[in-house]
Amino acid sequence: MARKYFGTDGIRGLTNTRPMTAEMAMRIGMAAGAHFRRGDHRHRVVIGKDTRLSGYMLENAMVAGFTSVGMDVVLVGPMPTPAVAMLTQSMRADLGVMISASHNPFFDNGIKLFGPDGYKLSDEAELAIEALIESEIELSAPGDIGRAKRIEDARGRYIHFAKSTFPSDMRLDGVKLVLDCANGAAYNVAPSALWELGAEVVAIGVSPNGKNINDRVGSTAPQTLSETVVASGAQIGIALDGDADRLIVVDEQGKVIDGDQLMATIAAGWARAGRLKGGGLVATVMSNLGLERHLSAQGLGLVRTAVGDRHVLEKMRSSGYNVGGEQSGHIILSDYATTGDGLVAALQVLAEIKRAGAPASEVLHRFDPLPQLLKNVRFSGGKPLDDPRVRDVVAGVEAELAGRGRLVLRPSGTEPVIRVMAEGDDARHVEAVVDRICDAVRQVAA
Repeated sequence: MARKYFGTDGIRGLTNTRPMTAEMAMRIGMAAGAHFRRGDHRHRVVIGKDTRLSGYMLENAMVAGFTSVGMDVVLVGPMPTPAVAMLTQSMRADLGVMISASHNPFFDNGIKLFGPDGYKLSDEAELAIEALIESEIELSAPGDIGRAKRIEDARGRYIHFAKSTFPSDMRLDGVKLVLDCANGAAYNVAPSALWELGAEVVAIGVSPNGKNINDRVGSTAPQTLSETVVASGAQIGIALDGDADRLIVVDEQGKVIDGDQLMATIAAGWARAGRLKGGGLVATVMSNLGLERHLSAQGLGLVRTAVGDRHVLEKMRSSGYNVGGEQSGHIILSDYATTGDGLVAALQVLAEIKRAGAPASEVLHRFDPLPQLLKNVRFSGGKPLDDPRVRDVVAGVEAELAGRGRLVLRPSGTEPVIRVMAEGDDARHVEAVVDRICDAVRQVAA
């Protein structure tokens, strides 16, 4: 069954435009509360948010929805997405909610839901909630309406958790780092955690005003971080996104290090320590072929999934891997977390640098990525990739790349766009085959 509201990572959209209205947020709260209202115990939901202006509106609306169906609400304020997942599990809550649109601009917002185990909801649960959104929901009797409570020590709980993932025999004394929190959810907790571990922290993107989240800062805009690292003489730069489930690193020379290199670094360290599970890691079809070749040379494997950290996590859980993620910086370390956690991943990267006693540029540059090119082609309707003319061109390109590269074609899940990605040993050939496929799609979509 097709989904109406839920996408690949919760419900997301332009604020004050359906489905990101206060009315819909209340309905989502009512529906999710009704779905998870099982048994005769007092039911509880944990709600966190990032720093968007609209977070106040959506938070209050969801409180109204949840309490109207008899769920007690615990409000934790601005907190990273992984913190909400962790608190949901540790507080024995029935449900967790993160109000965030991740790396999107401030005018977007979203709602992510977590089950009592701290994992994102299954397709079946999301479809059940969608059905309830548009149905009559039984409200609680006046005496059974839920209560809302704001807890003040949520930040401390998450900081303690994050620090516990760093080796107990190690400190960050003598490490000068620049931390970019994207004016987002981690603006308070991430600098505190790193400072408590001994680092000298130069913090940027830590002055949220409701509208500047991800605005020329954060993991999707690392230029300011790169410049600050070089100007301040820091040894490394760490960039999180708006809800802090994504990590990008900058070395001491200001060079950006993506998720592929970071996963390779963590996997290598864990393999040496005998704690890497599954014999490799899980990544998506977008991860560079250079990562796959590098892992193979180390005797490690790479399992690929569809794009989206949800697909990565599903494969990790089903096949017993404990390291996985995306080139964009979503890194899931399932020994510690049920979802991507930028701060926890950064601490593992810092631990590897400390162990090596070498500059970040040496430790984190694990392989030379193959030339990779991604282009988007808009179309007005239909399914261009099913057209025989496009399929013939694709077949020819795949034959040319066999053994020397990869081709990935996928329709966008949010807009009428075909994403065409190719990589190979020859940059000019990669560009030529991508253009050939784009031209073919444009011709049949015209």
